[in-house]
Amino acid sequence: MDGNMKYYEGCGQEGPIRCIFLCEFHPTAGPKITCQVPENYISKDIFDTVSHYIIPKVQLQRCTLTVTLLGSKILGFPVRIDNKKYARNAYYFNLCFVCDAWARTVHLEPLVKKLTEYLLSMELESEWLSKQSTSGDAKDLGCLMRQVMQDINCRRMCTLTVGTTTTHLTVVRVNSDPAPVKDHQVPVFLYSRRSFVTDQWDLTTNQILPYIDGFNHVSKIAALTDVEISLVRACVQNLVYYGVVTLVPIFQYCAVYSATPKLRQLTRCAGLQRQCVEFCARSPRHLPKVSDIFRMYAGMSYGSTIKDLCRRMKPQELAINERKLVLFGVLEGLIRRVYKYPITLNDETASLRSDHSQSVARTYNGLVCLDELCCQAGLSASQLDDQLERDTNVAFIVK
Repeated sequence: MDGNMKYYEGCGQEGPIRCIFLCEFHPTAGPKITCQVPENYISKDIFDTVSHYIIPKVQLQRCTLTVTLLGSKILGFPVRIDNKKYARNAYYFNLCFVCDAWARTVHLEPLVKKLTEYLLSMELESEWLSKQSTSGDAKDLGCLMRQVMQDINCRRMCTLTVGTTTTHLTVVRVNSDPAPVKDHQVPVFLYSRRSFVTDQWDLTTNQILPYIDGFNHVSKIAALTDVEISLVRACVQNLVYYGVVTLVPIFQYCAVYSATPKLRQLTRCAGLQRQCVEFCARSPRHLPKVSDIFRMYAGMSYGSTIKDLCRRMKPQELAINERKLVLFGVLEGLIRRVYKYPITLNDETASLRSDHSQSVARTYNGLVCLDELCCQAGLSASQLDDQLERDTNVAFIVK
């Protein structure tokens, strides 16, 4: 998150979980925090101020509650267990997430509820919570909460196992479905692939995950995995929905890119420079210069392909991996792909001849880019581009 940006309550932005704590109603001490990570994030004074909201009366039990106070937003799902084995014949507890007051937290509500249900099942089975509270040693609970906070903040998912009981937590994005995934699009991870646990995904998704590398497009992944392409599209769309991957254009040396105004940030943001240098290096032992990377990005413009740029600037001699350079630039918005859209000029149809001398007659409407047409025809971009350039009945829209 940009530290220079100003956030305000209701801005609609998501923020990290700052703290997780478990509070309970003690039979003699009353409401108290049993365990929190990090320690003392919520002070006793603040907790005492809001405790009657966090551990509420019966009517508000098992409801999602949100309390905003002094720059923090507390999200909980209070529970009461009625049983004569507890003092006062009941055990009250509430596991709470704490975020910044400005943060949107609706996407965390299902997590708080599911995690509470998980703790409830363990309490009913073995008194896992109340025993830690009674002994004054909540080390196991603290480890569990620390894992949840770190994994959800970093990966938006978490797998918990206590004894033989396992649960999976995943942040559900409350937004509209992404656009349909197309065969020529390339999925790329937004997080490290090593951080994913296989049992969090279905069998087909696990089958394609190793082939998502930022360069294989959907059609190629389907061919490499021998999975029906419609299933690959569905799996990738699911990963896009959950914020696990995003989609980028196919890398091609005949492709054209253009620098964006955001490229200026590479000259003044040390963090971006460090990430870029490490990502784009041909070898971790020999890092390229930021100035050379910037010159390559700045050299990307209309009419100049990546092949032209490489001939001119020789990235191998600059320790730059041009494929990774393009991928990083697209992901960070430093450059954008310039697409070509063929359009038929009159009612006659253009004839497309493949390597196998099979003719396919079609009319181009200017709405389908060259990349997508290549996947449909089974041709490389340069092959199709050459054929269409020779066709006097076809012109290109470039944008």
